[in-house]
Amino acid sequence: MSSAASSTASARLGAGRYIEATDLPAGSLTSTHQLTTSDGATVAGVLHTVPNAETVVSLMHPRQDLTHHVLVPELVARGVAVWTQGTRSVNNDLNLIHEQALLDVAAGQVFLRERGFSKRVTLGHSGGGTLFAFYHQQAAAAPANRLTSAPSGRPVDLPGTDMPVPHGAVFMAPHPGQGRLLERLIDPSVSDENDPMSIDPALDPFSPSNGFVTAPESSSYSAEFVDRYRGAQRERIARIDAEARARAAETDAARMRFKTSGRPVDRRAALAPRVLTVYRTDADLRFTDLSLDPNERPYGSLFGRRPDLTNYGLIGFGRLCTPDAWLSTWSANTTNADFMRCAPDVGAPTLFIELTGDQACFPDDARAMVASLGAEDKTHVRLPGTHFGGSLRPGEPSGASLAAVEIGRWLADRFGG
Repeated sequence: MSSAASSTASARLGAGRYIEATDLPAGSLTSTHQLTTSDGATVAGVLHTVPNAETVVSLMHPRQDLTHHVLVPELVARGVAVWTQGTRSVNNDLNLIHEQALLDVAAGQVFLRERGFSKRVTLGHSGGGTLFAFYHQQAAAAPANRLTSAPSGRPVDLPGTDMPVPHGAVFMAPHPGQGRLLERLIDPSVSDENDPMSIDPALDPFSPSNGFVTAPESSSYSAEFVDRYRGAQRERIARIDAEARARAAETDAARMRFKTSGRPVDRRAALAPRVLTVYRTDADLRFTDLSLDPNERPYGSLFGRRPDLTNYGLIGFGRLCTPDAWLSTWSANTTNADFMRCAPDVGAPTLFIELTGDQACFPDDARAMVASLGAEDKTHVRLPGTHFGGSLRPGEPSGASLAAVEIGRWLADRFGG
């Protein structure tokens, strides 16, 4: 690697994950609300508004609390209301079922409609992008054509749910969906799903013999290794799919036995968790080889500067999940929450913001996602920034602040502010 490339990679290594939000503008009003979904779950949200606001922007993520998202005060300062809401799985995605999360989104959209907001716009950042694309798809469908169950077979009554169609959609650094994301993140060198240290050396992404170079130098994987690695990633996902289906079938069998026998032992068996532990899910080759699908991203992953270490840590996508959650959220083969499958049914005016230092929405992803959007009115802008909205280099504007300007202008052009 050249010295210039080395210094660039070193500079990128310092890009931060967290950025501070500014204060809410004077005169804004904040209220908290507890909502009941169509299936009886309880979700909560926070509404920030200003006098006479007719447009409301909804911020949601399937797994995270976005109450203090950096864009909240930026958008309120531009005269629009902002609604931040959690799903029933916020900060605990052990049993995150995306079809159920749509019921949570629907409850928020009904609430905003009843509050009198005439223009409702969704804003999906990161995983919130696919959540909202999935919602737009199902809300736009005739009730009879909506999904009636999750991939595991769990019933979810989308046909019977009031699902107001939003008037606009903003996607900021959206990745292609948890399943598609994990398909590139999962470490295929795991040779024993019960042993977090098991390894197939021929597939080890952090072995110098396969092209890995210690941070902050960019690694260099051969095209042959990349192809073999990605094929092995798909194979590992398929193996976990099979295990998830088998465990889900055990639960279903126990549930059916209880229905006929009424025995406490069968009821306990139906309730017993059959949780999947999925080791090593922070191993996208693009994290360490910056020549793959190149952009201005820093070296490292969303979880840290050393994927060769964080890959083995406790925190990671899909690390612990039920079979239902795996099949609904984390498997690229079975999830319905797939951006490019849902996007053709997003018909509302759409703004797609690509951040040029993103580590989850790469340039190839962004181009494919924009092309898949069904809206006639769609705008694609590229702004300097990292996935979470940070700045690429010290002293530069943050990606979030630049995005706020674009979003504010876009909202004003289409909805009058």
